[in-house]
Amino acid sequence: MTYQGVLTKMETEFSSPIQYYLVFESDFLNINQLLDKTIEMTFVKYQCLNCGLDRPIFRQGYCKSCFFEVPQAADWIMHPELSTAHLDQEDRDLEYEKSVQLKPHIVYLANSSNVKVGVTRKTQVPTRWIDQGAHEAIEIVEVPNRYLAGITEVALKDHVADKTNWRKMLKNDIEDENLASWRGRLAEYIPEEVKPYFIDNKTETHIDFPVIKYPEKPKSLNLKKTLRYTGKLVGIKGQYLIFEDDTVFNVRSNEGLVVQIAVH
Repeated sequence: MTYQGVLTKMETEFSSPIQYYLVFESDFLNINQLLDKTIEMTFVKYQCLNCGLDRPIFRQGYCKSCFFEVPQAADWIMHPELSTAHLDQEDRDLEYEKSVQLKPHIVYLANSSNVKVGVTRKTQVPTRWIDQGAHEAIEIVEVPNRYLAGITEVALKDHVADKTNWRKMLKNDIEDENLASWRGRLAEYIPEEVKPYFIDNKTETHIDFPVIKYPEKPKSLNLKKTLRYTGKLVGIKGQYLIFEDDTVFNVRSNEGLVVQIAVH
């Protein structure tokens, strides 16, 4: 079977193990069903997720001109503390910014390669944790807008990591942590205006990934340079496909690439 389409991040279904799906315009693949099968991936062309043109992808699935124009790629996406919709101040598109920023947000702890703090919209729990390859996570605060979540994350970054080591995450080189205990220790560092939103009654969420074999020395596949790759799929974790020869492919960081996938 051969499938072709533009890559966007894999859709997920929270079950044990997590179910992964690649959604193309005319095809729909349950990636779990490809485990232990040989897959051939071929780069076809670029397709910007905004303008749809065959232009080199700059970041986040967008060509360079779209990346600096669309509200979905503004600085407040990566830095929630820069959100201004709660002040009625526009960055790129106030209507869009209000639709995202003025929604309940969660500040959480996740254990993927180590314990880290992060921010996500409430509607993206537990999807965000799955995408990060976290095998356990817990909520710290639930706030009414993205700005409050952002300033909380900034305050906590002085006391806990805010990045995932992707190699360590993929090797599954992680230890179980008592995240409720971490939450209790970090509570005193939450900004005063956010303390009324502290959550202390949620328990850890545990996540089981469909992996037959973890890579010992993960090496990242650059399909734009390699153009074609063939390997046996042995796992899916975060937004990564894991192959038997320790090659790993980050689907999300390759959004905007049109690929052909052949299953042998």
